[in-house]
Amino acid sequence: MNGVPGRGSPRPPGRRSRLPAGARTVAGQVFLLQFVVAALLVAAAVTALTFQARSTGESSARERSLAAAASFANAPGTVSALRSDDPTAALQPYVREAGQRAGVDFVSVMEPDGTRAADTDPALIGETAEDVERAAAGESFTEIFTGEPNDAARAVVPVTDAGGTVVGLVGAGLRIASVGDEVTGRLPVLLGSGAIALALATGSSALVSRRLRQQTHGLGPAEMTRMYEHHHAVLHAVREGVLIISGEGRLMLANDEARRLLGLPADAEGRHVRDLGMDADLAELLAAARTVTDEVHMAGDLLLAVNTRPTAPHGGPVGTVATVRDTTDLRALSGTAEAARERLRMLYDAGGQVGTTLDVAQTAKELSQVAVPRFADFVTVELLDPVLHGEEPTGSHTEMRRVAVSGTRADPPLQPTGDLIRFTDPSTPMAAALDRGHAVLEPDLTVAHSWRAQDPEGARMALAYGIHSLIAAPLQARGVVLGMANFWRQERHDPFDEEDLSFADELTARAAVAIDNARRFTREHTMAVALQRSLLPRALPEQSAVDTAYRYLPAQAGVGGDWFDVIRLPGARVALVVGDVVGHGLHAAATMGRLRTAVHNFSNLDLPPDELLWHLDELVTRTDHDEAREGDSDGPGITGATCLYAVYDPVSGRCTMSRAGHLAPTVLLPDGTVYSPDVPPAPPLGLGGLPIETFELELPAGSQLVLYTDGLVEHRDRDLGTGLRLLRDTLSGHGDRTPDETCQALIDALLPPHRRDDVALMTVRTHRLDPSRVADWDVPADPAAVADLRAACLRQLRAWELEEDLGFTTELMLSELLTNAIRHGSEPIHVRLLYNSTLVCEVSDGSSTAPHLRQAATTDEGGRGLFLVSQTTERWGTRYTAGGKVIWTEQRLPDPDRRAAATPPEGRA
Repeated sequence: MNGVPGRGSPRPPGRRSRLPAGARTVAGQVFLLQFVVAALLVAAAVTALTFQARSTGESSARERSLAAAASFANAPGTVSALRSDDPTAALQPYVREAGQRAGVDFVSVMEPDGTRAADTDPALIGETAEDVERAAAGESFTEIFTGEPNDAARAVVPVTDAGGTVVGLVGAGLRIASVGDEVTGRLPVLLGSGAIALALATGSSALVSRRLRQQTHGLGPAEMTRMYEHHHAVLHAVREGVLIISGEGRLMLANDEARRLLGLPADAEGRHVRDLGMDADLAELLAAARTVTDEVHMAGDLLLAVNTRPTAPHGGPVGTVATVRDTTDLRALSGTAEAARERLRMLYDAGGQVGTTLDVAQTAKELSQVAVPRFADFVTVELLDPVLHGEEPTGSHTEMRRVAVSGTRADPPLQPTGDLIRFTDPSTPMAAALDRGHAVLEPDLTVAHSWRAQDPEGARMALAYGIHSLIAAPLQARGVVLGMANFWRQERHDPFDEEDLSFADELTARAAVAIDNARRFTREHTMAVALQRSLLPRALPEQSAVDTAYRYLPAQAGVGGDWFDVIRLPGARVALVVGDVVGHGLHAAATMGRLRTAVHNFSNLDLPPDELLWHLDELVTRTDHDEAREGDSDGPGITGATCLYAVYDPVSGRCTMSRAGHLAPTVLLPDGTVYSPDVPPAPPLGLGGLPIETFELELPAGSQLVLYTDGLVEHRDRDLGTGLRLLRDTLSGHGDRTPDETCQALIDALLPPHRRDDVALMTVRTHRLDPSRVADWDVPADPAAVADLRAACLRQLRAWELEEDLGFTTELMLSELLTNAIRHGSEPIHVRLLYNSTLVCEVSDGSSTAPHLRQAATTDEGGRGLFLVSQTTERWGTRYTAGGKVIWTEQRLPDPDRRAAATPPEGRA
């Protein structure tokens, strides 16, 4: 056992134990002591229980006596029996019976002076009871009575009449001997319980002794004392602090080194570790009872390495053993590591905070903010002007635009945003950084002569303000310089060092990538917007059917494929178009241009709205199919685009429209009434499957037709139904607004704060052509009718004051067109003249066969009619109707004065 006393160690000489062999160990002594203590406790308990049983018996006897006496005293007839001529005769038969029923030894009925009138012992009748004055005064009482005829637990209760007068007394009780008999009867139970308790205590002591013998390995007191001395010497001699903390967080033990390192008070044992004045984080660690290894904490000026382990797994009580070791010499190394961790955290934060938007200036501002105040007190960022506009920077980079200034204070003596910063002196830190391609350090600006020489006044103000250290770092991506970031220190007294220099390089390198991405996006967005605007109508055509106003707002994050159009049609009619291409970006803008061109081409054929959309649907389907065959199946395609096509006729006031996947228009009548026509819906373009139907409505003069894309009424914070209700509410009651005022009101009320989709809005106010400027005739299918119709047309031109300028050409055209209709067409034949911004001549018949313009040979007898028509008119063409065809011509009015006279009445813009 290496000299340590144990179970098998020889006992030291000169010391002889007088105890029995089994009691020489600590466990044996504890067993003997526990047995003696248990025997004394059992004996004391039996004695106490005996006395308690006697006391309980006497108390029970008093209660039983009082109950018996009160029951008899309050029994019906007791009062009348006491006032009878012979109370003894009246009461004596009931006394013995009452005593037996109540379980008492005697019952006695007395006169108020104590003379017994009836008693369970007839020999006592007539005797006077002692000490009953209190009952005679009206008070019930119980007592342990000693005297004749015997010692007893007695109760005396007064008997009162209805007026409260005491007319007698009732006494009842148990003899003390009876109470003693009850206690004696319980004594065997008490002694048996004491014996059992002693046996249990002896058994538990044996178990405790056995457990203690196992824990102490059979050591005796001397060996235990020597072991404690060794433990105490080792615990307080080591140069490492040792603490034992209970499961409740109270300090149970601390050695001298722990007291010194932690500055513990003298009465620290037993107090909670949070109340000992140590560092809050360290106290929390010790109270939490979690396992740590060499966790570093501050204790005053000391840097301590803390280790904690639980005690429970090793057989001890629940708690924690902690050791603390002075590692103050490692503080410098720890500070360096902490600085490195802080820089890594800043770089991590920069990854999430710089480049949150695709805006160049905002990205530069985020760079300036992420380094303040953890790295620098002020940060300025300058960018080349081409970068701000999304262009690739080229040429010299000695001039930059300051775009961001951030700092701990709002009044730094630094040039504000928007200023042009020049780097003319190549020896300045900024110019040197741009030339070398990495950050340049100026730890002490008071001796930076080149920096001071470039702007002496500005440098003087900065130094007076307290700015003392600078890092200038270029912003470059892909080897191209984009700008410059400058980090300044003013409140922090320590200057920048070489490690800060490498951090600035890393931070600006990451930020430069984000700025370059934003620059690329700006360029692409600008190009897409330019393309989109080039594809949209620059100016709407002149026409007199409607007054038009429009708004087009591209999405803030990128252009889309929304478009609108106004197309002149023959017969003073006008086509109104609005559409939306799925997706965003250049592809959507280019696709929009293709669809807009297709609508223009189809409208030249003067197709009905449903037929035009059907052809457009076929075009989209064929285009997507061709792109898929060429291997571009992963492209966005066109399928899903929407379109609304409407044709308004100012002569009849009727508007015919069809839609493919698009929102129906909204109508605002002159009286302010608002409604949405129930235009039959059809699937978006490219899906097909369902027929496209036509809807027709009549619009009074001055009505406004509002056409729009879904970006106006629907976005992520507002559903479509809410947007449509808001649109109708904005229009309602405002039929007197101009189209431009209507557009602006809708934009103000419905435009979302952040547009994720394009918004196309077009409002048109309708006009009706004056009936006096319309002339029409039905013509029989007889060549002789041509001359009569020519004459009628000349009369109408004379009424319009156009005969002199347009009479001959009009007569020639009508003669040719009407002759062709009679010869090659079928009835009904109809002629109509419209006097508007141009003179329109229309000849319709029931045949669907259209004439073709051709060059007649010199020997041909015919074929020159349409050639003459084309040469004498501004425009001509054919349009098909449900009942045949219409051949139309347009002639320019003779002069501006007549053109002005031909415009619609006032009230039209």
